Amino acid sequence: MHMQFSPKFRFIAGIATLSFVSLGVGHLYTQSKNQQQQLTFNQQAAAILPTTQTSLAGNLLNSPVSTAKAPNIFSQQVPPGSTPYRVIDEWKKYKFSVSGSQVFSQGKLPSAKVNFNHKDLLTVLVNTRKYFQDYAQEDPDIMSAGILASQGVTVADVLKTLDFMISVLQEDIAKNRATRLQDPNFINNNFRVIKWSAYNPETPNQKRLRLTKYAVFTHPGSRQKTSAYNIPIYSLKDNLANDKFYTKYTKQDVLSGIYEPNGKEFGKVEPLAYLTRQGLEEALMEGTILINFTDGTQAFFNVDRNNGMSYIRGLKATAQKRYWYFKQVDAIKGYGYKIDAKISIKPGVTFAGDVLNIGLGKLIVLEHNQGGRKQLRMGIIADTGGAFLPNLHQLDFLAGIFQDKRDFGQYIQQLPEYANAYVLVKK
Repeated sequence: MHMQFSPKFRFIAGIATLSFVSLGVGHLYTQSKNQQQQLTFNQQAAAILPTTQTSLAGNLLNSPVSTAKAPNIFSQQVPPGSTPYRVIDEWKKYKFSVSGSQVFSQGKLPSAKVNFNHKDLLTVLVNTRKYFQDYAQEDPDIMSAGILASQGVTVADVLKTLDFMISVLQEDIAKNRATRLQDPNFINNNFRVIKWSAYNPETPNQKRLRLTKYAVFTHPGSRQKTSAYNIPIYSLKDNLANDKFYTKYTKQDVLSGIYEPNGKEFGKVEPLAYLTRQGLEEALMEGTILINFTDGTQAFFNVDRNNGMSYIRGLKATAQKRYWYFKQVDAIKGYGYKIDAKISIKPGVTFAGDVLNIGLGKLIVLEHNQGGRKQLRMGIIADTGGAFLPNLHQLDFLAGIFQDKRDFGQYIQQLPEYANAYVLVKK
């Protein structure tokens, strides 16, 4: 399977840092064979999953959740206290082992209102649930229970949680009332609240999750090459995308003009837009960008495929060899094994995290203090990336769409750098 990784741009504590977010990846079966209790997805789903209507005021997909397409893929469940979990990186290579009890334990939400935008969270919940329904066969990574198997959590439990939350939100929104999901007592009574303690082999004393932030930025650009906007972003032509010719070339090769007239690969890609050199570097980092064109129009663009070359941490952006090809999209995009399957996400309710080891679709509540008062924020892991594979100590919060880094930096000053984290699983 072709592996795709979409980067994003983030700041930490108001200081700009660059790292990478959003991908789709291949097969993952990492638990000890002697400790597995294997249940097929079909068996789990038929046993416990309700049928859920996934619609909201005609804006969301109106379709019952179905198990008819569910693949015969085994989810993994390891009894608590069993063989340590083998953590893997973005290339599916073993990195280190850790006991699930070092990362997760039984918890309880404190007495404080849980904050999130009702309709935005519902939208991302529905889109994530539909991704499981539509792409489980093509993207078997999402069918791995990961390290939460140590807590008895299966993929079926994740789907059950999504279904329940969708149902509650739909009912509360339809009745025009504050949702029950903002009530910590309702959550404690209806969900297993699993406390997530950060596990960072490089910083053993870190216990709270690090919360970085990313955003979609607007960029000025042109649909035609000009003196000001002379650096193209390219898309791979559909009839040549499987050729893999593009994996031979670094970013520097592309910038040298190999795809331009008289270049040796001219005609194999299509220029989508033209940016400045700085704009290009930021677009490659951000993953999803919104271009304001000189003709008065605007459009979202998302990274599609890269050249297969690893991002090197600590190397300046202009020296990186990794290069991304883009496609025009209709919304901000998160996780997906290919560009046309990526989950449409919303700011304020979306986290990027380690989908290979923690898992797609996990509902997260963050707890921190602000002005001497506890604050709770809910969101869902619906995005990921190279910076999170592996990463058991960090989440990346999608903050919004911003005109520039200054506006972004000012906004995120109100957000914590570290927070207590809880995973919600329907009882």
